[in-house]
Parts: sequence; structure tokens; C-alpha cells
Amino acid sequence: MDFLPKPIADYAAAHTSPEGAVLLRLNRETYAKVLYPRMLSGHLQGRVLSMISWMLRPKFVLEIGTYTGYSALCLAEGLAEGGKMLTLDVNEELEPFTRSFLAASGYADRIEYRIGNALDLIPDLPDEPIDLVFIDADKVNYSRYFDLIFDRLRSGGFIIADNVLWSGRVIEPQKNMDKETRALLDFNEKINADTRVENVLLPIRDGLLIARKIGD
Repeated sequence: MDFLPKPIADYAAAHTSPEGAVLLRLNRETYAKVLYPRMLSGHLQGRVLSMISWMLRPKFVLEIGTYTGYSALCLAEGLAEGGKMLTLDVNEELEPFTRSFLAASGYADRIEYRIGNALDLIPDLPDEPIDLVFIDADKVNYSRYFDLIFDRLRSGGFIIADNVLWSGRVIEPQKNMDKETRALLDFNEKINADTRVENVLLPIRDGLLIARKIGD
């Protein structure tokens, strides 16, 4: 994930508003207690997600892939008055850890956290338009998640997909390519060719692909 020279990355982080106390503790405890802590969005990307949410002021946010809840808390910061967030994750072992931080955040009454396979849960979502979707789950199903939620996304709504640069593997020679890299390459090309969206791929951390729905 380290695409920029470290001094530049450190400078960018130093000139980004700090994360709040709960997020800081969640960051530290995830690295101390949870497997694969690099899956955490972290300070800089978390502030980017928060900033996007504040700009959009969404009424309904869907997150696919909660992990320990860091990105959910960042996205919840910009919810409109009365807005809510639904976050989905398949890992029930992390549920007590994650719920403890959601409860401590001050957003517990605005975030619904469901455990299960997102492919099964998405068809049963509330029948209301989604303003913002953050996809950060198993990479092989990114395209399926996109297809499942697209019609539920309001016109002008946004989809953000994480890890679309996959530690730079998307530009490596394609021999011996693993299924995750192949899936992300296909997903990136799929979004880029979809005339229903405008999109930009930002080389922030492991890559954020942002797509705006431009029509029904």
C-alpha cells in the first residue's frame, strides 16, 4: 500500500486533521488484538471518507465490509440529520469487539450492524434510496455487490470501492495472477466502461474508486 515515498506520506498525514479519541483507540486496539490490521482504513483514508460524507450529507449509507468499524464511524460523521447507516460483515468473531466501539462512538443509534453474507443480506435491505455505498469486502464479489446495489442507489448517489490498486498488483504482469487481482482488474474495467456512472480512481492508500450514478 506504500505507493508514495514515506516522507511525502508522513507529510500528508501530518497536515490532515487528527482522528477522534475513539477512532484512535480503535486503530491502536485493532493493530494490537486483531488479525490483518492493515485492513483498517486508518487515519488518512478515514479522514477522506469522513470528508466525503460531510460533503454529501447522506441520509442512508450502506457499507459492505465492516471489519472493526473504523470506516463505518468515519462515514457516520457526515450523516444528515436523522440519517442512518447500515454496515454488513460476515465475520461474527469480530462482532463483540466491533460493537463495543460502535457503542462508544456516539453513533450507536444511527448505525445498524448486521452479520451475514452480504450477497444474501442486500436483497432484504430497506426499500429506500441509498445515497452512498462503501464497498470494502471480499474482492472477488465486488462486481456482484455493485450490480446488487446499483438500482437501489439514488440518481446522483455515490459508490466508493476500496483496495482497487491491490498493493500495486493491478499493474503487474498478468501471469500467475491470483483470483483477487483478476477480480479487481475486471471490476475497475467494468466501472470504467459503465456509461451510467462517472468515476475517478484515487491513489489514496490502496486505491479508492469513486463512482457517481448519473442516471436512472
